[in-house]
Amino acid sequence: MNLQLYLSMSAFALAASISPGPVNIVSLSAGATHGFRATMRHVSGATFGFTLLLLLIGLGLNKLLVVFPKFTVWVQWAGVVFLVYLAWQLLRDNGQLGDAEQMRRPSYLSGALMQWLNPKAWLASVAGMGAYASDGSLSLVVQFALIYFVVCYLSLAVWAYVGAYLARYVRNPIYLRWLNRTLAVLLLVSAGFLMLENF
Repeated sequence: MNLQLYLSMSAFALAASISPGPVNIVSLSAGATHGFRATMRHVSGATFGFTLLLLLIGLGLNKLLVVFPKFTVWVQWAGVVFLVYLAWQLLRDNGQLGDAEQMRRPSYLSGALMQWLNPKAWLASVAGMGAYASDGSLSLVVQFALIYFVVCYLSLAVWAYVGAYLARYVRNPIYLRWLNRTLAVLLLVSAGFLMLENF
């Protein structure tokens, strides 16, 4: 394995992981509302969930998508429903940073589930494995997944940190409410684009 291939894999993973998407938006919001440390459970779950999806795609789950094309449509619709649910949660948030809010922190499990319902994660997995491990080599699949794990974890952590950093300046519940509402609108726009793809 050469350095050029590792750099190419890393660049692909970074471009897909750092770009705005539903998981990144929730990480930003959670960082702003609950702080960096509390959000790392969500970040960890999202990273492990994505890495598991990536590994399974590399080991042949993508063949299931060819045999059962309706599965992709189901995942997209489930993703739409989940994005609308998350947007609703953000819209309902009152911007308070008290103990009651701890109950609604995004969890490890919600982070992992988000990745499995996130069409961006499926597309990145299929495209990445197609580009770097299309021959089905277990060694390449595992190496790409390990690189992606590190890059994904760091990327989501950056989004959570930016949210926590922003919270220093928007401690006022009114500002946090507006931040969460803006992020909710972005999630609804993402859901809208997914719906348009199904028509």
